[in-house]
Amino acid sequence: MAGAAHCSLQAKRLLLDPKFEGYKLSLEPLACYQLGLDAAVAEVQLRDDQYTLDHMRAFGMYNYLHLDSWYQDNVYYVDQFGRVMNLSVTLDTALQKPREVFRLPTDLTACDNRLCASMHFSSSTWVTLSDGTGRLYLIKSGKRGNSASEKWEIVFNEELGSPFIVAHSVSFIKSDALSVAVLLLRVEKDDLDTKGSGFHVTLEWVTIAERKEDDHGYEITKRRVLQGKSVPHYAAIEPSGDGLMIVSHKPFTFMHSESDKLEENDDSKVSNEKKDPLYYWQQTEDDVTVTVHLPQDITKDDIKIRFSPDNICVTLKDQPPLIEGKLYSSVDHESCTWVIREDKSLEISLIKKNEGSRWPELIVGDTRGELILDPSQCSEIAESLMHLTSEVMNPNPEKENPPCNAQELEECDAFLEDGASLCRFDGNTLKVTHIINLGSNQYLFSVVVNPKEMPCFCLRHDVDALLWQPHSDQPENMWEHIATFNALGYVQASKQDKKFMACAPDYSYAALCECLRRVFIYRQPTPLATVLYNRKEGRQVGQVAKQLVATLESSDPILGFQATSERLFVLTTKTLFLIKVNSGN
Repeated sequence: MAGAAHCSLQAKRLLLDPKFEGYKLSLEPLACYQLGLDAAVAEVQLRDDQYTLDHMRAFGMYNYLHLDSWYQDNVYYVDQFGRVMNLSVTLDTALQKPREVFRLPTDLTACDNRLCASMHFSSSTWVTLSDGTGRLYLIKSGKRGNSASEKWEIVFNEELGSPFIVAHSVSFIKSDALSVAVLLLRVEKDDLDTKGSGFHVTLEWVTIAERKEDDHGYEITKRRVLQGKSVPHYAAIEPSGDGLMIVSHKPFTFMHSESDKLEENDDSKVSNEKKDPLYYWQQTEDDVTVTVHLPQDITKDDIKIRFSPDNICVTLKDQPPLIEGKLYSSVDHESCTWVIREDKSLEISLIKKNEGSRWPELIVGDTRGELILDPSQCSEIAESLMHLTSEVMNPNPEKENPPCNAQELEECDAFLEDGASLCRFDGNTLKVTHIINLGSNQYLFSVVVNPKEMPCFCLRHDVDALLWQPHSDQPENMWEHIATFNALGYVQASKQDKKFMACAPDYSYAALCECLRRVFIYRQPTPLATVLYNRKEGRQVGQVAKQLVATLESSDPILGFQATSERLFVLTTKTLFLIKVNSGN
């Protein structure tokens, strides 16, 4: 990750509401409809050898209900007979029974080590499907959600090793041929990991492309594997198929073939050899002195140095510039000088325009130089930092600004995974191009706002939850802040039994469900029809954000949870619930 650009997420201040007062519990009734299932959902319980937190996150907390973002209010699940069942909603009061659209050819109960069946909608007419036994299906579905036009047809299927679940997939046109890229997630035994959990996580990036000759069939053209030590919170392929973005607690790296490993080892040997700095530099409050060692055959006439108020360029003979770039701060370029010393070194003196300022670097972004500090400067820096350290634990808690006391933090402010990061991998070089250290920005959930774009991800920022839309085709604005759910980061942390979170694609509400029965809905602030006053401050309140609670009439655990702009879909073992959140207009 040495060559990766370190970025940051820039929140839009206009989308933040610092005066948000909280959610008001609303008792307004929510219309809730339920459909009994002909057969139970094909739930797969964790086995005795799947005992780690990664197994629980990947398979134990799996969302068995799949939302088709290409068609509104269209959901799918797989039942215990291997049937892919669909419910397409047009009118809540005239709900049809879920209908079978496809049946898996394999007998799911015959495989002892199978995982749950999984699927992803790559486009408006293509579906990727796994039966949980290690076989991947590429299916041409036709226009979905309509019994007349929807016909699932297998165009490719192949055994791809140990069982996996489909994490994400996209379809795209490359070289005038259709390609489908799929991400497969596995948690595998790691015999070399003797100190950790004994398992590692792999993401296999498989590309299936159409053959141009003969039968126009499909074949696998690329298989690439990433390996990490934690299940990713978020993993998605870019719409063009050229890159991959991952949010994870621990980093992922590509596993190379043997020839690639040899080349990589050679490169690492070269990079590990310590290189001498290109130049050395010192500074005082008034000036900066740069020293460069010259080759033996260089004379005064071979040296060309160009000074400007903010830049410097040093050239030897007709070679490319030895030192060139933007200075950290402005200099008085007319007073800058240079001279060749007796030890055959070039000494450049730069006069600071802003006296007294300390430069952390000579040229912005240039790491080829080394700063030389004299003893007086070292002691000055140490003295300036002295107030931050103490040999006594909490030396003076009664003073005006006492030290931070961790016991004052509330439980919901504690973050278990401070090391999470967001990485963007290039599909050609297989290297990280961008990296963001998420720190305490806890990952909450992902949602598809526009099916032609990558899925959005929601992070906690202080007490709020901010929704981010990746734009792989916009390097200068790769992650855009598109919506804010006020105080949701704080609210969700208090829900100890939380299982799934989601939000409407139009950002009108966010919702979360517990493992059993209860669903919490948090609407965005809306204007009031009547006048309401804040008694404490004596002012009129213009809008209110409402919290609603729905209790399902079922004691079965919740297995699936999806949100659309109008409805919430909640799947239990034997029932599919629909909660009407917003009216169609």
